Amino acid sequence: MNRKKRIYSILSKNFPNWLIEIKDISILHKGHNNFNGSGETHFSIILNVNKEKIVSKLEVHRKINQLLNQEFSSGLHALEIKIIN
Repeated sequence: MNRKKRIYSILSKNFPNWLIEIKDISILHKGHNNFNGSGETHFSIILNVNKEKIVSKLEVHRKINQLLNQEFSSGLHALEIKIIN
C-alpha cells in the first residue's frame, strides 16, 4: 500500500463521517535541497468537518500528527493541513 492510501486509511478510521481529500504534492518541492520530487514525502490534507461537531483546529492538527507518527518516521517530511468547518 502506498503512503497516500495508508494516510487515507488512518484518517478515515479516526475521523469517521468527515470528507477527506489527500494530495501528494511532493513534485512541488522538486529542486529544494536537491530533492527530485518523488518519494511521497509531502502531502496536502483537506478535512471537511462533520457539521454536527464543533472541533478545535489545533487539536485536529495535533491528532493528525500523532496518528501519522509512523509515516514521519519512515519518510514523510511535511503535511499541509486544511480544516473546513
